[in-house]
Amino acid sequence: MTEGFTGRQWVKRGWMKRRPIAALLFALLVALVLFPLRLAMDMTGLASSDGGISARQVRGSIWSGQIYGLMLGNVHVGNVHVGDVRVGVAPLDLLMARLRMNIVRENDVAGPLSGAWINGFGQSGMENMTGTLAADGVLGIVPVSTLEMSGLTTIFSGNLCSRAEGQLRLRLNSSFAGLNLSQGVSGTAICDGEAVQFPLVSQTGLETMTLRVRRDGHYTAQLVVREGRDVDSAALLAAGLTQRGEEYVLSLEGQM
Repeated sequence: MTEGFTGRQWVKRGWMKRRPIAALLFALLVALVLFPLRLAMDMTGLASSDGGISARQVRGSIWSGQIYGLMLGNVHVGNVHVGDVRVGVAPLDLLMARLRMNIVRENDVAGPLSGAWINGFGQSGMENMTGTLAADGVLGIVPVSTLEMSGLTTIFSGNLCSRAEGQLRLRLNSSFAGLNLSQGVSGTAICDGEAVQFPLVSQTGLETMTLRVRRDGHYTAQLVVREGRDVDSAALLAAGLTQRGEEYVLSLEGQM
């Protein structure tokens, strides 16, 4: 006659069966907590040449990591220098199968920077970016030096712009075509089909730039200068602008 198990023996036997599963779950939890940020960037393609992101060094986990010497773009078409930043993935967004990477830059000569990169549910872009980025050659012959953002959000759903808001200011590092744009051109982001559009205006109102940027970074821009007392027509024409009535126009296209 088979001896029956006591309640304690049944519990012990059940635990012995579940112990491998518990150990596996614990190992997965530890691996998730310690998941390297560098590996995550490689897996998502952010660190590849196509991803458009490079860095001098990446340390830490996806929950609390550091990226040193972060740069966006391609050396051949212009770079946006982000610098040294702290990054961390938002856990609640992961539960919804969406990657939200919060970014913070402190103690940098360019000043503080904060915001987030978002990817998931067919969406990608940035949210509530505030701060200054050094930019070299991002608009070709127009010598843009910095991008200043205030609450800038640009979200794409598929290839369509689904949400755009916040302010962008482009500052130039030198005189261009005899123009004094030391205060730059600024405006509010809006959605325009497959692109985010930035209708930018100078402090005087004589210079305007319409910048459109698609999800893949392809951009078109049109700089328009209206005739005025201080406008140097010869310098504008020498810089490649075309006269159209009382305006001078320069069209640009490239990859950002």
